[in-house]
Amino acid sequence: MVERWYRNGVIYSLDVCLFQDSDGDGVGDLRGLMSRLDYLCRLGVDTVWLSPFHPSPRRDGGYDVTDHYSVDARLGSLGDFAELLDHADERGVRVMMDLVVNHTSDEHPWFQAARSRRDSPFRDWYVWSDTEPADRREGSVFPGVETETWTYDDQAEAWYRHRFYRFQPDLRAEHPAVRAEIRKIVSFWARLGVSGFRVDAAPFLISSSRGQDFGLLRDIQETASWQRRDAVVLAEANVEDHEVLEYFGHSDNRASRALMLFSFRLNQAVMLALARGDANPIATVLHELPDLPQNAQWATFLRNHDEVDLGRLGQDERDDVFAAFGPDPDMQLYGRGIRRRLVSMLDGDRRRMELAYSLQLTLPGTPVLRYGDEIGMGEDLTLPEREAIRTPMQWSDAKNAGFSRADALIRPVISTGPRGCAEINVARQRSDPHSLLTWFERILHTRRECEEIATGEHEVLDIGPPHVLVHVARGPRGVVLFAHNLSPEPCQVSVPPQTAEEEPPQNVVADGVYDSDVDLLSLRLNGYGFRWIRLADIPWS
Repeated sequence: MVERWYRNGVIYSLDVCLFQDSDGDGVGDLRGLMSRLDYLCRLGVDTVWLSPFHPSPRRDGGYDVTDHYSVDARLGSLGDFAELLDHADERGVRVMMDLVVNHTSDEHPWFQAARSRRDSPFRDWYVWSDTEPADRREGSVFPGVETETWTYDDQAEAWYRHRFYRFQPDLRAEHPAVRAEIRKIVSFWARLGVSGFRVDAAPFLISSSRGQDFGLLRDIQETASWQRRDAVVLAEANVEDHEVLEYFGHSDNRASRALMLFSFRLNQAVMLALARGDANPIATVLHELPDLPQNAQWATFLRNHDEVDLGRLGQDERDDVFAAFGPDPDMQLYGRGIRRRLVSMLDGDRRRMELAYSLQLTLPGTPVLRYGDEIGMGEDLTLPEREAIRTPMQWSDAKNAGFSRADALIRPVISTGPRGCAEINVARQRSDPHSLLTWFERILHTRRECEEIATGEHEVLDIGPPHVLVHVARGPRGVVLFAHNLSPEPCQVSVPPQTAEEEPPQNVVADGVYDSDVDLLSLRLNGYGFRWIRLADIPWS
């Protein structure tokens, strides 16, 4: 169904170069990813989102692109990518990719031509200033690491703008030729069979001298849809509530720009709630989030490939999350985030891990999981900045965690400590019916039985205890209730009847064993417990 695949699935985020090496050169590659597609299917994933796989010096994890129409030779070829799409399609798995067009690498031929002479046709593709900009030390995306947003280039004899690192000059997306090139890039990959594009740093991409150019998002979505009717644009935009609908567009109650948006505000509310053991931040955000157009969707996440961004929390709130999950300054980043994996933030507590992911999987939207979280991978804080959480996938306790047989790797495997590959790996958890991996496999497949989560209307119920979140999702096929206890202490809550159905409520999934007869008026929850309960189910006609 054209309107449903991105609303009712599970997205798995991975970096090809860190997932599986097939040729022994120490770098993950497309053929390695192909060999792991069955693993992803068994896990319950139906969409894979790939970090940039283009040619790149990889000074910023591949986000410093030098050719938007090709594949980094270390990862494979265009033929390998086409074969990956074929293999994924055979398994019912869609492939999304990063669209990084707000900047390029300074090694990109466009920038090399632009800096070579003022009359180059590529000169106006970038943002220049002949005089030293007054704001050259303001607005860095990476405060404390990159101190300037303008750099003087001796060859160009001018200053160029870079909101990210100085080796990533900003493209001027309002220029007609740049816009045309962006459409060509989207058309190229969509024609090959890519199902969606995660638009990197969308607010910076659409920023122009005349304000925010939301029409560019519409151009990208329309271009993708022309080549592949069901293609989706997922925008990375950590913006205020009043701006959200502008990213979707809302013509006749249908999204006309991006169809999906990461729910950063909900992510930060979940982090605050977990840190405080108080469900109110989540309840508040669910009340305040704007109603979306009927074909639009949130993308929910707990961890992504960057830091846990707490920038929109108040100072006291941010301090509480730092104290709970990143008390050491080395665990923090850019003054606003945490550079740890979730399992480390929760001190390896299995109950809290399951609670956190149950929360994510039941909140309105499409869940996005980061590779390795399904087995509880940790981080390597000896690596700089965000690289701490970008380590090779841990497949087994063999050499290099089964990631590669090479002696030298693109990045070191986590080999020591409680999260080391000898203890935390897929092979070990695959044979354990009580492992975190097994739990993920069960709950992701169970979520498919609850279509109401993704497409229904959500309502938070006021049941009293601040540490308990109870909400219901109502859809055309039925009603499901979700209860989560953010406290380590067991409790009992009273939930008013939500339907007039004569059939009794049915347990769907829970953190442990509860009575088979569900009594909503005295609903029990274990410490850090959760329950999914079907209240009404309309049979398919």
